[in-house]
Amino acid sequence: MNNSEISLREKSIVFIGFMGVGKTTVAKLVAEKLYRSFIDIDAEIEKKFQMATTEIFKTYGEQKFREKEKEYILKYTNERLKVISVGGGAFLQDDIRQACMENAIVFYLDISWESWKDRLNMLVDSRPVLQNRSIEDIETLFHERKKIYSEHNSRLETDNFNQEEAATYIIDSLKLAWELYD
Repeated sequence: MNNSEISLREKSIVFIGFMGVGKTTVAKLVAEKLYRSFIDIDAEIEKKFQMATTEIFKTYGEQKFREKEKEYILKYTNERLKVISVGGGAFLQDDIRQACMENAIVFYLDISWESWKDRLNMLVDSRPVLQNRSIEDIETLFHERKKIYSEHNSRLETDNFNQEEAATYIIDSLKLAWELYD
């Protein structure tokens, strides 16, 4: 079923953005406030493999992780009333990007490099893509990934928002869109 045929109000909501921007936390808050099911794609993959993402990358490789990521995202974006947080690299896959844009409402949580790099120490051990990279390599990756996030329905610069404020802003935006376009 193509979700373009269902009401805007019932479409699932997908959160994209660079790792560590707060997609999972904000998405979880949005799901709670809208009484929707929350799906964290990385957590679903970890449940399937019964190990952390870093271990999946080491044991099975990134390609296997990306295959499972694609399977879950394609499944959940075709369901109604979900709030889905996807990993920072998910939109590297054209099929995922296309499915999300066609079947869901895509929110891009953006952040400046200056704000993001303050989070680096909290992230480096749990993010396999960051391990064994210099700060210059990470900054290059950060800016390269921004290009893949350019396809979205709405963007929120999160530098000046805490997670609760971001969730409230997104919900207010959704409610306005539902009134205008549904």
